[in-house]
Amino acid sequence: MCPASVLAMCRSIKTLRGIDDGPTEEEIQAAALQFVRKISGYRKPSQANQKVFDRAVREISKSSTKLLDELVVRA
Repeated sequence: MCPASVLAMCRSIKTLRGIDDGPTEEEIQAAALQFVRKISGYRKPSQANQKVFDRAVREISKSSTKLLDELVVRA
């Protein structure tokens, strides 16, 4: 069971599984950005943190795409 703080955090991120024709790269990127913002606590990181912030968004986007591509969805 997820703690209440985790459930509250996850509600604002759009579910991408089940979208007709699959989610776009932009939708996956937006979800990854929202996730990184929530985890880091920064809406816009400082210049000192911009590289690591952007890298996290890219890595989460890549992992999310792989997850969505490999999920077995029953009809």
